[in-house]
This record gives sequence, structure tokens and C-alpha cells, in this order.
Amino acid sequence: MDSNAIRAKFGGDYIANERTFIMGIDQRFTAHFAERFRDLIVLETCTGAGFSTLALARAAKRVVSVELDPSHQRQAIHNVAQAGLSSRVSFIRGDILDPNLLGELPPVDAAFIDPDWAVTGPDHVYRFVQSNTRPPADILLSKIFERTDNVAIVLPPLLDVEELCGLPRHERERLYLGDSHELFCLYFGRLLLVSGETEFRVTTS
Repeated sequence: MDSNAIRAKFGGDYIANERTFIMGIDQRFTAHFAERFRDLIVLETCTGAGFSTLALARAAKRVVSVELDPSHQRQAIHNVAQAGLSSRVSFIRGDILDPNLLGELPPVDAAFIDPDWAVTGPDHVYRFVQSNTRPPADILLSKIFERTDNVAIVLPPLLDVEELCGLPRHERERLYLGDSHELFCLYFGRLLLVSGETEFRVTTS
């Protein structure tokens, strides 16, 4: 991966491969998300290369981050160490939908969920109900609600928002880079500021 592209998107001399670069969320968005988790103990699912982990660790009291892919987790451990934040993050490798793993997690105040939806192709349709993210976003959200009501979940911009109507009261934030709608973030419990739809826009030159 091009180090200049990584630095521009994530803010430092971190490591990533093509997939974790695509999956990783721009630092201007992750810093925005992280403010809602300030001074909380946070469960993060789907660590990837740790770019959301970095932002969460700077704001939260502690981050417990779960990742299934060992190569992704190695990148995340390296990147968090590179940022000098290792003491604020506990890494767990495993399937977040494994009931044994879920049952053994420490108590948390809130959760940040970023399932892998970085799938491309002209015929791909993004879904929340019977989700085709990895792990399935609808199932994952339901399982995490068993641990905490205070949840933020990142979802793709092409999602049909009508599929979200049956969810508990939440804030649905549209996130933009300039005029480009990049993603949604849904906030539940004490993380929501306003019930309904909001917008966060990063100005680009």
C-alpha cells in the first residue's frame, strides 16, 4: 500500500493492505464518532487494521476490540502500538457472534460496530434485513444489544433506510466528504443526541 495514501486517510505511518485500506474509515469520521464514547469503556467489533480503534482509544477510557482475521488483527496491534495507545486497548481474536466469546467479554459501557460491507460490483445490493455484511449487521446489532443499549453501528451509504424502521429509537447520521455521501452511522441509547436523521459533513477543497 502507498504510504502517502495511508497517511492522508488515517493520519500516520500505519500499515494496511488493500482490503483493510478500503475497509478503514477516514480519520475525520473516526474522530467524530469517537467523541460520543469519551471516557467510556467501549466494545469494538470488526477491528480491521485498527483505524477506528485509534480514534476510540484517544477518547474512551478503554477499548476492547474483537477481530476474527488474524492478519487484520496483527495490523491493528502494530498500528495501535505505532500510535502509542497499546495500554488503552485490549485485543481479542475470535468470532463476535460466538456466544462463548460474547459471554466472556468484560462489562462495557457502549459498543462501536463496523461490519465489513466493503463489497463491490454492479449487481451488489446492500441490505440490513437479512444483511449481507460480514458479520451480518442485523444479527450483530441484535447480539450486541444483549450487552449494552449504547451502540453505534456504521452502515453503507446505498442502504435502503426503510429497512431500519423496525429498530429501537435511534439517530441516523449521514456522513459526507464534501458532497459525497460516504456512510451512515446509527446511534442508540445514550449515544444518540437527536432522534431522527442528522448530518455530518467534512469540507473538502
